[in-house]
Amino acid sequence: MIKEKLALVPMLPGCYLMKNKEGTIIYVGKAKLLKNRLKSYFNGRVVGKTKKLVSEIVDFDYIITSSELEAFILEINLIKKYDPKYNILLKDDKSYPYIEFKNERYPSLVVRREINVQKKNKMLFGPYPNAHAARRLVNLINRLYPLKKCDKMPKKECLYYHIGECLGYCIHKDIDTTDLRNEIISILNGHDEILINKINEKIKVNSDNLNYEVALELKKELDYIKVVFEKQKVELNDGINRDIFNYYVENGYISIVVFFLRNGKLQGNKKNIFPLVDDVKEALEYYIVNFYSKKNIAPKEIIVPEELDIELLNSVILGKVVTISKGKKKHLLDLAKTNAKINLENNIEMIYRDNDRSYEAVKSLGKLIGIPNLSVIESFDNSNLFGSFTVSGMVVFVDGVKSTKDYRKFKISKEQNDDVASMKEVIYRRYQKVLLNKSRVPDLILVDGGVNQINACNEVLDSLNLKIKVCGLLKDDKHTLSSLVDGDTLETYSIDKKSNVFYLLTRISDEVHRFTINYHRQIRSKGSLSSVLDNIEGIGEVRKKELLKKYGSLKKIKEASVSELESVLPLKTAVNLKEYLDGMKDL
Repeated sequence: MIKEKLALVPMLPGCYLMKNKEGTIIYVGKAKLLKNRLKSYFNGRVVGKTKKLVSEIVDFDYIITSSELEAFILEINLIKKYDPKYNILLKDDKSYPYIEFKNERYPSLVVRREINVQKKNKMLFGPYPNAHAARRLVNLINRLYPLKKCDKMPKKECLYYHIGECLGYCIHKDIDTTDLRNEIISILNGHDEILINKINEKIKVNSDNLNYEVALELKKELDYIKVVFEKQKVELNDGINRDIFNYYVENGYISIVVFFLRNGKLQGNKKNIFPLVDDVKEALEYYIVNFYSKKNIAPKEIIVPEELDIELLNSVILGKVVTISKGKKKHLLDLAKTNAKINLENNIEMIYRDNDRSYEAVKSLGKLIGIPNLSVIESFDNSNLFGSFTVSGMVVFVDGVKSTKDYRKFKISKEQNDDVASMKEVIYRRYQKVLLNKSRVPDLILVDGGVNQINACNEVLDSLNLKIKVCGLLKDDKHTLSSLVDGDTLETYSIDKKSNVFYLLTRISDEVHRFTINYHRQIRSKGSLSSVLDNIEGIGEVRKKELLKKYGSLKKIKEASVSELESVLPLKTAVNLKEYLDGMKDL
């Protein structure tokens, strides 16, 4: 069938969609000449991840486009729509935090991971690969400069005003913040000396006033800042924001490194290693476009290797994409390649070992339960506290590797200590949505428990007319995985604790338990918060919601000072709440 279809494919640009025996789209690609590209998959010379992809292909479709650019854009949209398991590069959607300077009448400074580039009166600096460094810098600047600290404008001055870390914008309306703004913006633009001089000035003031403890804290911050700035010695001294991409390929894997230069200084880098399915040029182009299609802002200049299609990238990305052949920029481009090579060489043995073990485990498990091409596993667990705060969690493993972006949380509608009822509800909600959205159907569902949980799961799947294999995980009296129950035959398989299958199933079981317990703690904390707040005079539904939204847990409220609580509550109520929580020893 494939051979006959290949003969009919035209020599035109377009996208192709590879399908497995279930008709599921497992890979989407684009090509300048569709016929040549598709024939390359079936010439018998493919290796690694591509070989595994080809082994699952039983059919393909293609869409002809008027240009390679149109094919590129269509490909990205198709990948977002179908989420094929072999389009690994376009699934790396991690975003980095930015420092946001709210350039308003009363300026403030915060760290943001979720950003809105259209929002007015704000300036964004970053990204910061080290989130801790970004938060520490913001906290330090807030400490050194009297910026606005409150989310809303309170009716009277707070503690920050009295300790000199705020100018009291709530009571003094006509404050000129021009000098303050200019200094902070200069610091964020890379003028390190301003921040260092400011810290030294504060150290001297506190030392002269015998505040040695504060002076020592500032000295530690100064040492930290100097170390951070020392790491940024690689620079171009032109004040321009740019990202630099390069790569290294070996043995079926591509290692990609991105250098972030802000204001001409190296601020950090991002490293990734992926199995290579497509050719190198297209893999890197996909990666770069995806990098800026999520939450990362394109800088003024993006430097890439010369073998990429610069015109194509410039048509899709908002920033200016260039290639460099000489000078300091070329040195940095080469340095990025060296980093990519070292990263791959340092990690390749571990990657081989983990991939081989995961692959063998999935293959062995599939053989044991009768699923020849087992790939996608979804696992569920329930958690409650004496029937209260009942939740379920679902984790997903693809080819033995965690797919955290596919994890899901479920808050059970009825408070009950009934695992079977909870299982029925969560299975119905999950797979009804899969049907409605025409999402990917897993090859296997794992439940934590035996026959009762399996039967509950199968009953719901039958009602939805879905045929998915279900298995149960049984544990011994030491809560260690001991056996697997086949949901079709109810046969129990003992699992050798030295086997790859035991390694895989234990990882899945531990992961779903961890994920669900963490969610249960969050829900329980919020529920406890609501109950506790009912005991405090002066806190009604509106203030309860505001506290819940701002802090999320009793522990975080207890850690807040009275002055911080005043951003939501009147002083007297804030004091009463603080005293009440301080008396609760189990928080």
